[in-house]
Amino acid sequence: MWRIGQLARMVGVSERTLRHYDKIGLLVPAAVDRTTGYRWYGVAELSRLERIRGLRRLGLPLRQIADLMDAPETQLRQALIEIVANIRRDIATLAATAAHAEDHLAVPMSILPQQTAVDSRRLRVRRMRLNHPDELAAVCPAPPAALLTWLRGQPTGGFAAAVTTDGAGEQILLPARTVVRAVVPSSAGVVRAGQDLFGWLHRHCLAVTGPTLEEHLIDDDGAHAIVLEVTVSPRPCIRAA
Repeated sequence: MWRIGQLARMVGVSERTLRHYDKIGLLVPAAVDRTTGYRWYGVAELSRLERIRGLRRLGLPLRQIADLMDAPETQLRQALIEIVANIRRDIATLAATAAHAEDHLAVPMSILPQQTAVDSRRLRVRRMRLNHPDELAAVCPAPPAALLTWLRGQPTGGFAAAVTTDGAGEQILLPARTVVRAVVPSSAGVVRAGQDLFGWLHRHCLAVTGPTLEEHLIDDDGAHAIVLEVTVSPRPCIRAA
């Protein structure tokens, strides 16, 4: 039999850890001296402790380890399958985050695009045709208002557009969709932000599959903001080696 300090040194854990395991019922001592309060551990407790540590190294939380200590091997395998799946999702998320940060370092931009899902939305609009992006500022009404353009990249000629209207106009439905959204900072113009956004979409292998929404917002204090929102979907992408 070993006292708590001896077992801690043998295995390489702290006495505090062993006391915590005892408190939560995960590793109860073989005996406790009623007079001194010393905890005593035997071979069975040593084996159980090593199993606990092994499961911890596999990424299992203590609350799940308590359920699996005496469970069948099939149950343990299922838990590990779920752990591996979660780790792989975390790795993919971190890799995507690193790629976005590296992209911003390599190609400085005026905006910080974010990909998200949005619900469907109905708008009443007035359609028109423009010859150059510089014309957009003149046709967009005072905020709150929205401007839509049907572009797949930088325009090489005339392009279709529409502006929201409070009066008569065509009603259009923007379905639930995946978008890339960016707030245009006051220091950057909308044209430059749009160019940066289309470049970002190309580098991240995203195809434009719907209209670009340029929304002009205003809050109760009169502060003005412009939000660009592009409907997208993944496209085949060959990255440079």
